[in-house]
This record gives sequence, C-alpha cells and structure tokens, in this order.
Amino acid sequence: MSLSTAARPGSVDARFHWIAALALAVAFALQTPLSAQGLQSEEAIDAIVGSEVKTEEVEAETASARIVAAIGATAENAERVRKTFSLEEIDIVFLPDLDEKKSEIASVIAEHEDEIRLLRESIEGSALFFHAVDSRSIQLKDVVALEYADNGAVTIFVKGGANGN
Repeated sequence: MSLSTAARPGSVDARFHWIAALALAVAFALQTPLSAQGLQSEEAIDAIVGSEVKTEEVEAETASARIVAAIGATAENAERVRKTFSLEEIDIVFLPDLDEKKSEIASVIAEHEDEIRLLRESIEGSALFFHAVDSRSIQLKDVVALEYADNGAVTIFVKGGANGN
C-alpha cells in the first residue's frame, strides 16, 4: 500500500488550488497601503523626535569660539550621535552670515572636512537627529558642527538662514 500523494487522484489539483489561493492572499496583502507617520504636522514631528527642537539665528562671528570648539570635537560628537537615543532639547542655530572663504571658521571647517562629513553621516543614520534636522527643512550638507551641552541638550550649527537663504 502506497501513501504517496501521486497515487491519489486530484491531489495535485488540490495542492495547486491551495498555492494559488495563498498567492492571491499575499498579492492582496501587498496592495494594502502602509500607514506611515509623515512629517507634515508639528505633532508628528514632536512624536518622532521626542525632544523639544528650538531654532534661532546667530551671527557666525559672535558664536565663533563655540563653533570652532564644536568643529574641533566633531569626531567625538559623531560617535556620540550614533549612541544617543533621547535628548531633552535640540537647539538648531542658523548662521546666515557664515562665509566659508574668509573667516577663522572657514579654515577650521576646511581642516575638519572629513570629520564633518562623518558627522553628517551619523546624523543621517540617527532617526532622532535626522528628523530634527529634516523637520526644519535643513539639508545635511549645511550642517557645520554639533555641540553637546552638560545639561544633555544639543546644539546643531547650520550654514544659512532659517528660511533657507
């Protein structure tokens, strides 16, 4: 007596019907739209970031010492960005008058170009930092430096103005 499926008439058809039904169910499941949380509303931004994000504009020369120190610590800060999962506050400082060709800050930026690129990659890889930056329509190429404060707050220095200029 043989119990193989080939010996039973109609078993191949039954198996084909089950496979076809399963394939059809998978096809319908894949067509269902996914519900993703967008960044169009302030509430969605706050829920994703989970931290208060403040913005301000500052003249580059008035914050020169802070910016130069932050750029000097860029390699360490890039590593910290990868390890940070929550923050109390993120402060984004726009530097509308930052001229990369004629200032002390410009020479420091040129010296630390590779570290700044690494920082930008770290920000891009961190949901917390990326959404904070992206929620304010900031391009990563405009991020100049990042500074951790003793109270757990972070300041991100950005080239250009708040309106993208």
